[in-house]
Amino acid sequence: MTKDIGNICKALGASALAGVGALALVMSGGCIENDLPYPPIPQHILVLAAEGESRASLIDSLNYTATVYLDETVDILNVAFSEFEITPGATSDPNLSEGTYDLSRPMVVRLSRYQDYPWVLTAEQSIERYLTVAGQIGETVIDAVGHRVLVRVPETADLANLELTSIKLGPAGITEMSPDLQPGTIDLSAPLMVDVTCWGRTDTWGIYAEKSALVVQTTAVDAWSQVVWAYGAGPADVSNSFQYRRSDAEDWIDVPQKDVSQPAGQGAFSVCIAHLEPLTEYVVRAVSGEDVGNEVTVTTGSTPVLPDGSFDEWWLDSKVWCPWAEGGERFWDTGNTGAATLGDSNVQPSEDTPPGISGQSAQLETRFVGLFGIGKLAAGSIYTGKFQRVDGTNGILDFGREWTARPVRLRGYMKYKTAPIDYTSTEYAYLKDRPDSCHIYVALTDWSAPYEIRTNPKNRQLFNPLSPEIIAYGELIVGHDTDWQEFEIELQYRSTSRVPRYIQITSAASKYGDFFTGGTGACLWVDDYELLYDY
Repeated sequence: MTKDIGNICKALGASALAGVGALALVMSGGCIENDLPYPPIPQHILVLAAEGESRASLIDSLNYTATVYLDETVDILNVAFSEFEITPGATSDPNLSEGTYDLSRPMVVRLSRYQDYPWVLTAEQSIERYLTVAGQIGETVIDAVGHRVLVRVPETADLANLELTSIKLGPAGITEMSPDLQPGTIDLSAPLMVDVTCWGRTDTWGIYAEKSALVVQTTAVDAWSQVVWAYGAGPADVSNSFQYRRSDAEDWIDVPQKDVSQPAGQGAFSVCIAHLEPLTEYVVRAVSGEDVGNEVTVTTGSTPVLPDGSFDEWWLDSKVWCPWAEGGERFWDTGNTGAATLGDSNVQPSEDTPPGISGQSAQLETRFVGLFGIGKLAAGSIYTGKFQRVDGTNGILDFGREWTARPVRLRGYMKYKTAPIDYTSTEYAYLKDRPDSCHIYVALTDWSAPYEIRTNPKNRQLFNPLSPEIIAYGELIVGHDTDWQEFEIELQYRSTSRVPRYIQITSAASKYGDFFTGGTGACLWVDDYELLYDY
């Protein structure tokens, strides 16, 4: 072998000596250490489904977290997964496709390919629990962690002869109690201890009754811009209500009983007081017959106008149409930057406006952008946020603009021309040849920062209306041709007390455009968006 190497050196000359020396080292059994680091290639959970889940899992590939939502009958200490897909080429420790897992606390799932990428997996499970007695005051307090139940009753109540009207302390259909409490007379003159068994485990619960001198109480008041939400606690067997007044007025205004929400047999009640003035101080109190509760003073908020909702301001940056005045503040953006890499802007101003409204509208068109059949479907969309950059033929966007007011509806005008869906992704192949649908939605969120949208299937992250950060949501979907028409989308709030940090409004010519699914030529026109603050 050495003689062969010498002949090679003579043939190549002295300048090749170093390279041939390296060859000799390898051929003689040596090795060269490769100090080049492997490139960081993030590994992601792509699909995750738990057996017995109550709704689809939430996968956050930006923060490497995943949340599964479990039905109340699932044993959270022994969760099995029916679907688990990760980035091709990666390994997972543990492999969630096998075995069961304790998700009563966050769990780390480590994905690896050259480097480790730890994901944090959590589970959310809501078990409906209740206990009510006739004539109780307010809602029952249930401490699921401490296994305690507290019910408040009037001072005149006989604790030894209370009437139990309903009880459920564990998952439906799989829970046993000892003693087996049923509606009827119950003695709570002393704490009642009950063994509650499910999933083969038994916990001892304590049930307590407490007399209350306060007949009716104002428990919470949440002031928005032109409405106030009030919550109270009072006797369960009578109709309770509220009164309110401006702080500088003397006379109280009675809330009509028909507007008060009070579930049958329960002492908790609530109301939405509408038609109030913004930036005004009000006083609210709960009432029950002749009894009045504590007074709560609140101040309504402002009614900010949605910036550039008329879609009249545009400028052309090279071949990219931008929906704001040149040099002005950007509130809305589009996917034009991505579409223009292979074609022209598919969102642009239009002289086609609703009857009686001047200026311009936004025209959103779904097109195939590319050359010689190579490219992608680009669904026209306009949204509150900012287009960040192109990722190959995919886009990365920031969703959301800062917003703290709480509107009740989005009002605007829309016109739509549908088209047969001719491009689909694998998961939406069944939509081929069906009429396309447009999608307009509005959400209020408490994201800590604008939400990053990624359309690349390898690390896809899209808007999820079921995300826990969503405070309110409403949408409009239309799948047929329409002329100009006015619409209103009512926001459905999941909490009246949470204050938003961002507003997200999105209008798209193709509902599944994020999945590159839609009909070429589908076109949505939108105009004159505004937020309403009163019901």
